[in-house]
Amino acid sequence: MGRIICKICRRLGESVCGRVKCAYKRRPYPPGKLDFDRKHKSVRSEFGTYLIEKQKVRNTYGIGEKQFSNYVKFAKAKVGSTPTETLFESLERRLDNVVFRLGLANSRALARQLVSHGHIVVNQRKVTIPSYQVKVGDKVSIREGSRGIGPFKELSMKLENHPRPEWIKFDPSKGEAEIKSKPKNADLAFNLNSVIEFYSR
Repeated sequence: MGRIICKICRRLGESVCGRVKCAYKRRPYPPGKLDFDRKHKSVRSEFGTYLIEKQKVRNTYGIGEKQFSNYVKFAKAKVGSTPTETLFESLERRLDNVVFRLGLANSRALARQLVSHGHIVVNQRKVTIPSYQVKVGDKVSIREGSRGIGPFKELSMKLENHPRPEWIKFDPSKGEAEIKSKPKNADLAFNLNSVIEFYSR
């Protein structure tokens, strides 16, 4: 499975899988490319640039095309904020992404699995939907009966110095996080304007 995911990373020209041993880091060129092709890169069209950026974002968050396009439609239709801000918030507020951001999983794929298997609770209630949208004030934690399983063993030591976004406050000793504010896309590595433009064509 890891090889398939990393082929996507190599095709997109960026590591989007979240894996430490991503194949793109060792072979930063598309699969099947010859030495001549690597040295003489073709120029992408505007549409091709938008497409690549859309695929980067979609594969980073591990979302299917239909669901991702629905996020974009919602972002374009919402009044009171820019489409890029709304899209970023929708992606970051997914429960599986929050679990990943907290450091409870080393990839969004594992975070999605942990949520689906019922290991994560929101406001003391078990939530098994990875796309569940957390809100300001919500408290996210590990289910009491799951604290002793593999991914969560010796968690406080692992998470003590783990970097987290400012909009999430986390207490490693309790294994509990609180959503303090809405996520901001100031430091985002993606060009979400290109994503919006792709779906506007």
